[in-house]
Amino acid sequence: GSILLGALLAMLLSVAMALPALRVSGDYLLIASIGFQLGMIELIKNLRFTGGASGVSGIPAFVVPTFGREAYVALVIAAAIAVVLLVRWIAHGDYGRAISAMRDDEEAFAALGRDAKWIKVSLFALGSGIAGFAGALYAHYFRFVTSEQFEILMSSTILTMVVVGGLKTTWGPVIGAILLQILPQAITFLNLPPALLGPLQGLLFTGLVLIFMFLRPGGLVQAGDTWRSRRSQHGGG
Repeated sequence: GSILLGALLAMLLSVAMALPALRVSGDYLLIASIGFQLGMIELIKNLRFTGGASGVSGIPAFVVPTFGREAYVALVIAAAIAVVLLVRWIAHGDYGRAISAMRDDEEAFAALGRDAKWIKVSLFALGSGIAGFAGALYAHYFRFVTSEQFEILMSSTILTMVVVGGLKTTWGPVIGAILLQILPQAITFLNLPPALLGPLQGLLFTGLVLIFMFLRPGGLVQAGDTWRSRRSQHGGG
């Protein structure tokens, strides 16, 4: 129940942000989103029921404790696969085609009588709901959360995963997430001082974003590599 509640709360907050923020677009929308995130973090730090800056501890385990962490990891992997398949199903349906049409030419999309505003709001809600769902799973696993775990650096890391893995694809961000979880562990084998590991990781992530933006904008998994495109090619051939 708490996991679904977390997803629902994230969706409601995203709608509250999306409605006024959609008056702007592009870089201004990004700035508005970052501003909303920073504002929420400061609000959480000063609310008593969220534990303030100290965070929330003693969060109960989601599954029976005797199952162990391995069972919970298996549950999270299953949930991640289910979410990926859900997103894939949405993207390949009528709603997904409407999103693609709006992205390609929003003015033409609106000229056809379609409401781009509410599609954008629903996208905010869907993405935030998935993030809230993941955040709730995270909280029940570590049983402790604080606002510092969700600072702007975390958002930058997630964005890097998407850019490196592949924009406009279903599995690209998954591959990017796995890769960027492995890389920091690989850096530790360099036996560098702890004070250097953090900055080095930041430089590595920034470098990866720049490299992929200029040399391979589509990421590791190109949009043409999706299953949908392959089926279309086979069907056409």
